[in-house]
Amino acid sequence: MNNILIVIGGSLFLTAHLYCEKKNNNGGALITKSFLSLLFVITALLQPHLAPAYFHYLIAGLILCLLGDFCLALPGENMFRAGLIAFLLGHVFYMVSFSVLAQPAQWISPGAFFILGVSLFVFFWLRPYLRNMLVPVSVYILVITMMVGGAWAVFWKTSLDPSGKAFILAGALCFYLSDIFVARDKFIKKEYRNRLIGLPLYYLGQFLLAFSVGLLIMER
Repeated sequence: MNNILIVIGGSLFLTAHLYCEKKNNNGGALITKSFLSLLFVITALLQPHLAPAYFHYLIAGLILCLLGDFCLALPGENMFRAGLIAFLLGHVFYMVSFSVLAQPAQWISPGAFFILGVSLFVFFWLRPYLRNMLVPVSVYILVITMMVGGAWAVFWKTSLDPSGKAFILAGALCFYLSDIFVARDKFIKKEYRNRLIGLPLYYLGQFLLAFSVGLLIMER
């Protein structure tokens, strides 16, 4: 029942947030985004903690992403940098949480190299527009690529329940794709379409990761 209410509440907050973004209502966007991001933290807290170490590292990542969302909702270059750092640290904690489930040696795979190739393509696409953000964005791309590679290792190499593994991989991929639209909006072309596509992907990814906490049982 709690999870059904979370999905309904999250959908309503997301719809309200997209409406505020469309109308350039910055105050409304800040409020709806803050509540929506707080909800994915609450979601993880409400799930059964079947893998305690995974939960503790993941919840730290979710809280850092909540902080990052708050920073990105505020205007100014400094707030963008602060948000970038918060998300960077969030991805580090996600990576650590995935390493609890799949040993780092298992992260090297054809799938990981494919993800790296996509990230290199995204980097060279963005590079002409980055200017003084070249180094921070490059580091961020490297870290989020490693994060998705860790999620792939959990999906491909572990004997966890398929639904839990699928939520982790799908969550990481949605987060990864959403950041492409964030980058396009920030560096290439600022338009509502970036948020219309990127925000649902982002929140879907975060909620999938939050729900994964209660799905990590071993296959029998």
